[in-house]
Amino acid sequence: MEDSKRSAISVETIVNAPVEKAWESWTNPEHCMQWCHASDDWHAPYADNDLQVGGKFKTTMAAKDGSVSFDFEGVYTDVDHHKLLKYEMADGRKVSVEFYDQGDTTKVVEIFDPESQNPIEMQRGGWQAILDNYKKYTELGS
Repeated sequence: MEDSKRSAISVETIVNAPVEKAWESWTNPEHCMQWCHASDDWHAPYADNDLQVGGKFKTTMAAKDGSVSFDFEGVYTDVDHHKLLKYEMADGRKVSVEFYDQGDTTKVVEIFDPESQNPIEMQRGGWQAILDNYKKYTELGS
């Protein structure tokens, strides 16, 4: 199937934290390194974030046993503080992350263009696992 025919994938969670804390946990590289992995045998040993339109971010995701790693990176195309992040990944795919202020909780919705090498459900599952780690980390006190 051609990439242009593949629908965007959406994952979401509700974080039991106000939007200011949810935003800080997502955008601060020191926090990102604590939650940006899909399983416990991976980690994020490096993160950098220039949070502005045209700014770049990079998070290194690596297997803890050192067998493999990759850089997840992109350039911001829209930044609306405490509300919205949009970026284009290095491979040209687009992502949006919306933060919905619900008082003591924050709904986070992440929508991303799929890649063509892995099944949609596998991609959704991986991104949801990372989002679940973000929720858990943020709620524990980041």
